[in-house]
Amino acid sequence: MARARVLSEVFDDVMAAGGPSSTRGGDGPSPRPIISASWQRSLAAHVDPEKPNPPLVFTSDDLPTLRADHPLNSVMPLLRSTLVSIAEEAMHVMLVTDAEGHILWRDGASGLLAEADRVGLYPGTQVSEESIGTNAMGTTLAVDAPVQIHSAEHLVRAFHAWTCVAAPVHDPDTGAILGAIDISGPLHTAHPALVQLVSTTATLAENQLRVRVAIADEQLRMRNMPHLASLRGAPGALVTPTGRIIAGEPYGRWPERVAITEGSDRVVLSDGREMLVEPLAEGYLLRAAASTRAAPRTALSMRFMGDGSPRLTLDGRPVPLTLRPAEVLTVLALHPDGVSGERLAQLLYGEDGNPTTVRGEIHRLRALIGSDVLRTRPYRLDATIDSDFGAVRAALQAGRVEAALAACGGPLLPRSDAPEIRELRDELEAGLRRAVLDTDDAELLHTFAGHPLGRDDLEVHDRLVELLAPGDTRLAAVAMRRARLLRD
Repeated sequence: MARARVLSEVFDDVMAAGGPSSTRGGDGPSPRPIISASWQRSLAAHVDPEKPNPPLVFTSDDLPTLRADHPLNSVMPLLRSTLVSIAEEAMHVMLVTDAEGHILWRDGASGLLAEADRVGLYPGTQVSEESIGTNAMGTTLAVDAPVQIHSAEHLVRAFHAWTCVAAPVHDPDTGAILGAIDISGPLHTAHPALVQLVSTTATLAENQLRVRVAIADEQLRMRNMPHLASLRGAPGALVTPTGRIIAGEPYGRWPERVAITEGSDRVVLSDGREMLVEPLAEGYLLRAAASTRAAPRTALSMRFMGDGSPRLTLDGRPVPLTLRPAEVLTVLALHPDGVSGERLAQLLYGEDGNPTTVRGEIHRLRALIGSDVLRTRPYRLDATIDSDFGAVRAALQAGRVEAALAACGGPLLPRSDAPEIRELRDELEAGLRRAVLDTDDAELLHTFAGHPLGRDDLEVHDRLVELLAPGDTRLAAVAMRRARLLRD
């Protein structure tokens, strides 16, 4: 409180002198450099220190969509479990903004929310420096560093009864600021540990986002490796939509990131190599501009796991598919050296399978994907094949449980009764379940508990209830689901 009185005197002196850019005489206290610079920016943006409230930009009807679409939505359970209980006990509110300073989320001490409403600290308002002057959220976005703003260090007088701490959260992919997290409260709640608490929480949020980026990279890599393999050893790389290289041939010769201009058909790497840019359904394929490679093999991508319809793409082009041709493709993908008509009939229909029926299915499938892709004598696929079931199987065999779970959308062709499909479906489901349970990783188990293969698994929910910390906000929902499974 004594510090607040000193800051109030400094504020009055500086504003009476015409602002922080004016020359001030005497040896009295001065604002901190970060505050002085922020005041200058705010006054240059024509913010009135007597302005009552930040502007309301979004209504309550806008907020659900804005929250759902924002990258920080995925880490809100972490922020709530880390900060909200502390905020409630210490008479604070937690606020989370987007990169432009719009407050999207608010939580904390119920007794303080009415006070926050009176000064405009509620979802939908904008608290950037340009909108409401120096404040922890706006200033942390402006300087890209954690800040603590106490009392009259705020430019707008309405906030002088508040003390606030904020830290920026960055996109682990691009490095851009995604938003700010903030703890705000009355003057007497100021505490030096809050800066470290908020900074650490921001780091935890970035780490969780980094894990999600790694999973997305793995999924993109698995879906698009056939394009890289089609270069047949010639130099090339897979690039994310944001320009990060996630796979390259040969290994180790690639920068971390390339700048690809939309619509450009080539790019020059930092070592001077010129690469052609080929847009993919997601991201890009780079290949040497002077490459004399042989004609690439067809890229055949199968997404057959999950409750939806089987999805097939041929060189990036969707191919409509029903269950029976999907079963044929799955069996052929599992037997790259090819199978005879008799053997294919047995794998699809059991001991009563008829090769004549198989020939009809093969004829219809060749009309869909081409005779150059589906060869005969024996029946086989002449293409670079990328399949979700193959990726799950390979990841499990390599002990990469997280990658296996990321690649698995659900049971393999759940409506299929073909013997070969049933056997592989059981193998993948049992293998993935056991691998997840054996990790004792709470995050992985929680993901699996929400997965089609794990949401009705009582053992998974039993183990998760044991592993989640007592203060974890996810525990109540998991325990409720476990109780329902017990009743059923």
